[in-house]
Amino acid sequence: MDYQLIHHVAINVTDLERSRGFYREVFGLEEIARPPFDFPGAWFALGKEGQQLHLIVYPNHTLRTGKGLEPRDVHFAVRVPSFRKAVDYFRALGYSEDAVDAMRQIIVRPHATAGFPQMYLLDPDRHIIEINAAELD
Repeated sequence: MDYQLIHHVAINVTDLERSRGFYREVFGLEEIARPPFDFPGAWFALGKEGQQLHLIVYPNHTLRTGKGLEPRDVHFAVRVPSFRKAVDYFRALGYSEDAVDAMRQIIVRPHATAGFPQMYLLDPDRHIIEINAAELD
């Protein structure tokens, strides 16, 4: 099998408009056209190779309800060209390593064991998002 790339990541959300706002306004993604499915959701462009993020409202969802920010739990990762700019961007939005509110907490690992810098945060439904770069700048 010759896999080319991950086409999309689909996540369940409980409040579509809240999640739309997060991924548009905080994460800076562009919403794209979505087929007329018989259930609510939204699609976003993610990256330059046609990858996408799909938000799905599904009553039997699987969520990390009540859980905090734990990088070893289920997550998806996005690559950015500048790690420092990404960290500065989220700090300017009020995210910090010592935030009392878990929804504003970030974990920043500039010298991660993985061999590339990593940062983690939560979306409104507590999905863990990793932001990483090829190298520390």
